[in-house]
Order: sequence, then structure tokens, then C-alpha cells
Amino acid sequence: MNTMRSNARPVELQEGFYIPIALDTNNITSLSPFLVPQDHLAGSAIFYGMSFFMFFLFVAGTAINVLTIVCTIQFKKLRSHLNYILVNLAIANLMVSMFGSSTACLSFGNRYFIMGSVACQIEGFAATLGGMVSLWSLSVVAFERWLVICKPVGNFQFKSTHAILGCAITWVFGLAASLPPLFGWSRYIPEGLQCSCGPDWYTTNNKYNNESYVMFLFFFCFGVPFSVIVFCYAQLLFMMKAAAAAQADSASTQKAEKEVTKMVVVMVVGFLVCWMPYASFAVWVVQNRGAPFDLRLASIPSCFSKASTVYNPLIYVFMNKLFRSCMMNLLGLKSGDDEEASSTSSVTQVSSAG
Repeated sequence: MNTMRSNARPVELQEGFYIPIALDTNNITSLSPFLVPQDHLAGSAIFYGMSFFMFFLFVAGTAINVLTIVCTIQFKKLRSHLNYILVNLAIANLMVSMFGSSTACLSFGNRYFIMGSVACQIEGFAATLGGMVSLWSLSVVAFERWLVICKPVGNFQFKSTHAILGCAITWVFGLAASLPPLFGWSRYIPEGLQCSCGPDWYTTNNKYNNESYVMFLFFFCFGVPFSVIVFCYAQLLFMMKAAAAAQADSASTQKAEKEVTKMVVVMVVGFLVCWMPYASFAVWVVQNRGAPFDLRLASIPSCFSKASTVYNPLIYVFMNKLFRSCMMNLLGLKSGDDEEASSTSSVTQVSSAG
């Protein structure tokens, strides 16, 4: 059976997980996602396909983010204050890849969360923390670039202390979002096809106040960062368009304006692809208690968020000509970006946001 009703009367297992009694079975405890394969939710091909996908995310996400960190250490020209947050983003992505994608790969391969309830708590917390730090890092990237490039407070001198503060804020906010389920405000349980763990957003047990926690995540961890990103990049875009209009005969300025426009669109779309499915689906379930939904579809938002460990570095690092050039050199490959990266400083400065 592939659907469940979120208002179904639950049975609490020894592990602290709730299985809806609406499922037709004489031995309800045998369906525990910590004990047996969840073949009643989907066919084996779906589980194995998801396992392969998670394996790809684990390998690609780990490789790309490790490469980002190593490249920053190796090349002194990348160790600017404005790139601190990109390294912070890579570390957060590594946390999701190491704890989230790897665990989900093993669980999907076995068709249930084979490592048990304690590991579920650890994976849920670590993946949520990494995801929240990654999410807030994207907004800090936007804010830093707006502060430095648009100069809303005049000739502001951006120093290492400001960069470190920006990174620290992402971890404080990340912990503020990921710690509550460990202390009774919501909880971490298997989600979707029961092979990865995350905050409980689909049961109706009032003991954990799941609804209020979901709304907290939606407004504080999605609404606020998204508003910051849209505002800062919109200001950056307006500034570049004004510069392009004032220098209509300058080919370099027109090129810079087009590159910034492309960068802004890609970054905003990337953020929405990463977090919109998770946020919208969780809020829909909270606002439509009792409506049936397919648990296979409930696994999709988690996949999009975990996939961000791969496409976020592609957006925020590989679109940066200087970063891309250094990575090519690190891998022993020649790059045609070197001269362009050094000759178009204004574009490079802006592109360091992506």
C-alpha cells in the first residue's frame, strides 16, 4: 500500500516510531522501518534505483566539496575573505553527503533503515544541521556580495572578522533549527520510503508539536533566507543594469551585466529547486491533515535537498572563473579562464558569489 493518511490512529513502537493503523496487517510491528524491508511501500526497483542515486550523490558530493576545500588551501589567491563562506558551504555539504547520502544509500539498498533508531537520530540531526548551514550560507553569500559590491553603508571594509562572523551565524542558525527535535519539539523519524531520517512533519501526535516546528522551519529557515537572497541579488542586478545603461558603448560592461543576470537567475532557481519541494510539501501536509499522499512522493523533497551537495558547488564555485581555473590547474588540466579571470576583475568579484 503506497499511501497513508496523516490523521490515522498511530501505534507507538518500542523504537518511538509511529506506524498508521490504516495499513492492513495482522502484525503491525513487523512493518517497523527499523526491522524489516518496507516492500509494502514500493517495489524493489524503486528502492535500488534510489540507492544508486544516493551512491552517486555521496561520491560526487564528497569529491566536489573536498576538491573545493583542497583547492582553497592550495591556492593562496582563493583565500580571500569573500571565499570563506564558500568553504563553509563545502563543509556543510560534506556533512550532508557523509551522514545523509551515505546512510540513505545503505538503507535504500536494504529497503529499510537497517542501522536502527539511534542511527536515525544521528543521521536526521547531522543531515538537518548540514542542510540548514548550507541554506543559510547561501543567504550569507548574497548578503556579503551586496554589502561589498553595492556598498549600501558606504566604503565598508570587509575584513576576516566579518567573514568569520558570517560563517558562525550559519552554524548558530543551523543548530537552532536542528537541535529542537532532539529535545522534544518535533523528532527525527524515517521519512518517505522510510530509508532516510528527518524531522517529523507528517504525524499528528500533539506530544511533539510537529505543526509549529514545521511552520518555524518554513518561515525562519526558508522564508527569511529566500527573502535575503532575492533582495540582495535584485539590488546587485539593478546596480549592474544601471551601470550598463550608463556605459552603453562599453562592451565589457554589457558583458558583465549579462553574466551577472545569468548568475542571479541560476542562483535563485538553484535555491528554489533545493528547498521549495521540501518546504511546500511539509507545509501542505500540515495544512491538510487527513489528506492521503504517496510516500514515494514524500521521498522526492529529501532527494532534492541532498542533491544540493552536488549542484550548489557547481553553481557557487564552478561559475567563478578564478575558482574554476585553480581547480583545473589542481587537476593538471589547462584552462582558458586564467587570463579572462584576471582581466575582468569586476565580473570575477561578482562571480565569487557563484
